[in-house]
Amino acid sequence: MTLKKSSANFHPDLESVMFTEGEIKTRVKSLSREIKAVYGDGEFTIVSIINGAVLFTADLMREIENPVRLDCIRISSYGEKTQSSGTPQIVHSLTLDVAKRHVLLIDDILDTGKTLALVDGLIRKLNPASLRVCVLLDKQGRREVPYEADFVGFKIPDKFVVGYGLDFAERYRNLPCIGVLKAELQNPPEWA
Repeated sequence: MTLKKSSANFHPDLESVMFTEGEIKTRVKSLSREIKAVYGDGEFTIVSIINGAVLFTADLMREIENPVRLDCIRISSYGEKTQSSGTPQIVHSLTLDVAKRHVLLIDDILDTGKTLALVDGLIRKLNPASLRVCVLLDKQGRREVPYEADFVGFKIPDKFVVGYGLDFAERYRNLPCIGVLKAELQNPPEWA
């Protein structure tokens, strides 16, 4: 079921739908073509920042015909807040050797830039042949450290969004769309 921006038929905790399921699928396909144009037919290693990028990574990988290796890195930065906790922490690091290999780092959102800058630095210390970054969303208005992605799905305004892997207190990741969470729900949760 595709959710419509103009329809009241979306999750009741959303103020609005920013991108429908169909719009996301279309953009993921076009991103795969942009990536193919850079990598040609060559192999590369995808490093996904989880949990947020898990859906985006899975869908993007299904559109890529190149031989790819996959590794995941887990970072904690938000917890149960709508603002970053300040300094991202590596919870689980890489297991694959990326030395002298082309690496595509994937994340759900480029916000303050702190998480991607941290992971970028970690990967560069491992001497990859190249490192490029792909993000589904780019919220430029929140940048605290200078950082730009090579591939961007959508540029968005400074709104707190959930769905398609993006969460608030580990909820809403499973929504097929990306929507703006209602302001009154953007406080520390009182979950039952």
